[in-house]
Amino acid sequence: MENTYADADRIICADCGHEWSASEAASADDDTNAVVKDANGNVLANGDSVVLIKDLKVKGSSITLKVGSKVKSIRLVGGDHEVDCKMDAGSFMLKACYLKKV
Repeated sequence: MENTYADADRIICADCGHEWSASEAASADDDTNAVVKDANGNVLANGDSVVLIKDLKVKGSSITLKVGSKVKSIRLVGGDHEVDCKMDAGSFMLKACYLKKV
């Protein structure tokens, strides 16, 4: 992701504040066939439609992604934020645990 930076032996996402070790990042890059599941345990695939199950505040902005917002045509990517999507408010990388398959 473009908004991550290294701090000693940790990598930090400036958007959400999540931290992980560099060795975790290397193993995540190797695991390209990982199964991504939503909050209910349903397997997600590219092109699926999902709904947010929680209000999400966007760091560094006054934007809040509201619960119940529908997202069409998601794209799965590797890393901690597994879902890449476009919404009216812009493009976002989201964690699958905040999504429910429609």
